[in-house]
Amino acid sequence: MGGLEKSSILFKQITEIVTHSRQKAYQNSNAILLQMYWQIGHIIIEDEQHGNAKAAYGKAVLKNLAQQLTVEFGKGFDERNLNNMRAFYNAFPIWNAVRTELSWTHYRIICRLDAENLRNQYVIHAVEAGWDTRTLQRNITSQYIGRVLDTSKQETPRAQQLVKDPYIFEFLGLPMETKISENKIETALINHLQQFLMELGKGFAFVARQQHIVTDTSDFFIDLVFYNYYLKCFVLIDLKTDELTHGAIGQMDMYVRMYNDLKKGEDDNPTIGIILCTEKDETIVKYSILAENEQLFASKYRLYLPKEDELKELIEQDRIRFELDNNLEE
Repeated sequence: MGGLEKSSILFKQITEIVTHSRQKAYQNSNAILLQMYWQIGHIIIEDEQHGNAKAAYGKAVLKNLAQQLTVEFGKGFDERNLNNMRAFYNAFPIWNAVRTELSWTHYRIICRLDAENLRNQYVIHAVEAGWDTRTLQRNITSQYIGRVLDTSKQETPRAQQLVKDPYIFEFLGLPMETKISENKIETALINHLQQFLMELGKGFAFVARQQHIVTDTSDFFIDLVFYNYYLKCFVLIDLKTDELTHGAIGQMDMYVRMYNDLKKGEDDNPTIGIILCTEKDETIVKYSILAENEQLFASKYRLYLPKEDELKELIEQDRIRFELDNNLEE
């Protein structure tokens, strides 16, 4: 072994040790910081509950406390941050429920959510998917969890727990006022693949664009192909710039059947097909194969982040349809 090669191996080994040690140091220091803020929030809440009125407490005690702590310890203990610590303990009163993989900024964002169920779900998603704080804020603003078709907890994950409606592609930066071709949107999605994977959800890995499928008589090209490691199956995506049609549904059904026959491995679960369209006619959905095939989905997408009211309406429409379909199946 030459001196240069030996030096390279040593460099790699030492780099791994240093990187691992720094990660451990960050995790430990982050856990200590979170626990300190949690304990301070606990003390403030306890003091408040011992007869201090909220209005008086906020105006007097907390303000004086912030001034004293700032003099003693410097920045980080102003009145606003003390309120954040108070909110942190209120939102997560059991320390063991706090995931120390997330930063203080993550928790400041999550604590603004009123619903405990949503807070817990965003914590889990942020940890599992490795969301940075910017992604977390974006996903809360775009009601990421509300757009997932099925948020029920099951031991065996189902496609409905990963498929969303609608999908939001505001990160592409495409203009809304002009007609954009499928090819241009598809290209933009690939150019912003990291954001696209984040929007798709956990467990997605990119496989191919315009994947060529050859049969005995014909050639076909599938817009986008992914693999999901949670569901252990391929996911085909067909992009449409118009309303959902029977033709698009039939085409996706054919793609899924072909993929199961020609590409799916023995250990893979059945392939899932998702048609992304601008609008859906519920009559077409109801009286097509979509109504009975659990592997086929049609979801709307938007190239912009809708206003809160519009987004809620879009989510509610599909939530009602999904619940009705499930009740009928039962």
